[in-house]
Amino acid sequence: MTTARPVNCIIPPHLLDNLLKSDDSEIRKAALDTMLTTTRLRGERAIRASFTGAAAPGHGRRTVFDCRQGRILPTAALARTEEGTAPQDTSVNHAFDGLGLTRDFYQQALQRDSVDGMGMRLDGYVHYDQNYNNAFWDGRQMVFGDGDGRMFTDFTAAIDVIAHELTHGVTEYTAGLAYHHQSGALNESISDVFGSLVKQWSAHQSAETADWLIGAEVFTPGIDADALRSLKAPGEAYDNPQFGKDPQPGHMSRYVNLPNTERGDYGGVHINSGIPNKAFYLTATRIGGFAWQAPGLIWFESLKASSIQTQFQDFADTTYQKAEELYGANSTEQLAVLAAWHDVGIQISGVPTAIARARTLAAGHNGGVGPEDGLAALSKQIGALSAQVKGLAEDVTALKSNR
Repeated sequence: MTTARPVNCIIPPHLLDNLLKSDDSEIRKAALDTMLTTTRLRGERAIRASFTGAAAPGHGRRTVFDCRQGRILPTAALARTEEGTAPQDTSVNHAFDGLGLTRDFYQQALQRDSVDGMGMRLDGYVHYDQNYNNAFWDGRQMVFGDGDGRMFTDFTAAIDVIAHELTHGVTEYTAGLAYHHQSGALNESISDVFGSLVKQWSAHQSAETADWLIGAEVFTPGIDADALRSLKAPGEAYDNPQFGKDPQPGHMSRYVNLPNTERGDYGGVHINSGIPNKAFYLTATRIGGFAWQAPGLIWFESLKASSIQTQFQDFADTTYQKAEELYGANSTEQLAVLAAWHDVGIQISGVPTAIARARTLAAGHNGGVGPEDGLAALSKQIGALSAQVKGLAEDVTALKSNR
């Protein structure tokens, strides 16, 4: 693809902005250096995007390089290949394993051959720069900082961070979601969703037992924070003096309007992603079982059916349609999708409010539309149908009174 897009970083600007206010000069310097380096990288990304061509296919062959605290990737030393043995460097091995797990997830769970679907090689660069507080996908490779040792630690330690960043590549080669406002927040959310799914898949965790956190390992032990983000509870991943309060909303009523600038996080892409994140969490826990199965497939097929300017409403409608195509009308899966988007303030187009409300109640607000015994299932269906009839009657009465 030739469209210029920003470098996709795991640490959002608002966290680094907060560190610039620290009383500790070393923390301020590390945050400023990280922001300046990231700005420079975005300029380089825009230049590279003007050239066509992609990495040679190799069924996701992995190669990891050691930057040795430098910033010029072509001078990095070869550290590990598919044929080589594991070195003593933990970061090299974490990156190598994380690239492999993400590749295997997409191949085995979604039948996708690497990031681009055509076997794109996976290159990783570790020990990037000094005290670099970020990890990013630049359109061709993954790059990891070691952190400053005060706020952040080695970014290769979090498998969901690696999967998150590689998923930006998947999005780039499918929908190409524009990196600003709602399409950009959806871009970030897709990476959070599949970052979490890779972690769950590798640990064989169910939707009910997963922690639904992104980047729990990137903070140093002294930082009071659960993670960078929480799909289960947007806005509750952290609340401390260093970073402030997690600003993510979990409902459209709290959507955050920010400027479409680098400091404005391109309209709050890392912030408003909490809304579709919560919708996926609710869908997965209502369906139950393994989230990378039905919920993950619905989201992945919806991503492939999306386009560069897809908005939250568009994506919600697509997930509802895909759930029907894959599992049937009014299936457990489709009802879970409908209820989830309803709960984050997005009404599926073409579904009357009364019916959506009734189906949401039928799906249950606290998880689980899984198998039930026959009598209980029948009772629930009768209750849902009664509610729908009542809602439709109210709508008809309202229409008559407005004539």
